[in-house]
Amino acid sequence: MAKAVRDHRNTFTRSTDVRSDSPRAAAHPCDWRKAMSDNVAYALLVYTALQIFMTIGAMKKFTQGSILPYFSLIVLVAAIIPACRRFERRWEKLSDDQAADASLRGYYRRDQAFLWLLAIGLPFVLTGLILGIERIG
Repeated sequence: MAKAVRDHRNTFTRSTDVRSDSPRAAAHPCDWRKAMSDNVAYALLVYTALQIFMTIGAMKKFTQGSILPYFSLIVLVAAIIPACRRFERRWEKLSDDQAADASLRGYYRRDQAFLWLLAIGLPFVLTGLILGIERIG
């Protein structure tokens, strides 16, 4: 019983604001696989939304009446999926014990930061390139 209580208190959580000995922490043990999978899904949604509203909006200015902006949206979203899948696949390979290992937090945060930098930054870079080409041409 004492070991169960000790293990219960040492459960690592996904949330950084929850202490590991709190009842909430015990109810939600960390699974790096699920956490990365969730981040990939949300990052793809954010990336797609930014592409729709920024990049496609910029392309419409100089491709009036063309289907090119919509085709490019499909290509840009399809191009990012393998990169996101690579992040997810790396974390899916973890065993159940590794998936709850608190020592992987630094690696997880690194991958998470890079994923979100890619998801948010790439649409801005592409929009900047499109607007730069438009000004040159």
